Amino acid sequence: MMLRLRVSFPDRPGALGQAARVLGTLGADILQVTVLEREVGRAVDDFTVSWPGTVDAETVKDRLSGVPGMRVEGVWPTREIPGTAPDYDLLKHVAADPGRAFATLVDAMPDLVSAEWAVVLSPESEDLVHRSWQAPVTLDETGGLVGVKVADLATLRPAVLGSGRHQLMSLPVPETNRQLVLARTDGPPFHRAELDRAIRVLEIVSIMSRAS
Repeated sequence: MMLRLRVSFPDRPGALGQAARVLGTLGADILQVTVLEREVGRAVDDFTVSWPGTVDAETVKDRLSGVPGMRVEGVWPTREIPGTAPDYDLLKHVAADPGRAFATLVDAMPDLVSAEWAVVLSPESEDLVHRSWQAPVTLDETGGLVGVKVADLATLRPAVLGSGRHQLMSLPVPETNRQLVLARTDGPPFHRAELDRAIRVLEIVSIMSRAS
């Protein structure tokens, strides 16, 4: 089982090692550590870890939260394979077939930001233009889009939204009236580092699709 853990802790020597030791005692194999931020005396890191079997997320949270100053912001499943370069793979496929640029983007983008699914929608008609295979077939299946009105997703600027267990990222597609929406369930809100990464990839794909 592979999970992503988002942990906030004091930015001091040894703090990262404390988190690693706790995970080791729980039987976790740490595959990757991603630094999201270092500021105001605290650090926020994402750990990609695997266990030989299933694991109780609440136990992981409790054990890590027992370390003074450490706070667990989320534990959720991930499909991103550590050590790979999904950004480059996505752009390579878009370059090979620019006519399918946004279909390729929707299929690949969830793995770039540890989301569960993605869609490109047209807020004006409330239609799904493209969707990843994990996404709902229609907007009605999730009461709009996991409880958020489609009109609220038509943001003029990239935005992070939340609705209960569901965390959303909404990005306007350049030069169109469409929105790229990514969803995560039971995880923390999308971090600004994830938002920035998605924005850059979307901008490049949009340029490549227009140039074809």
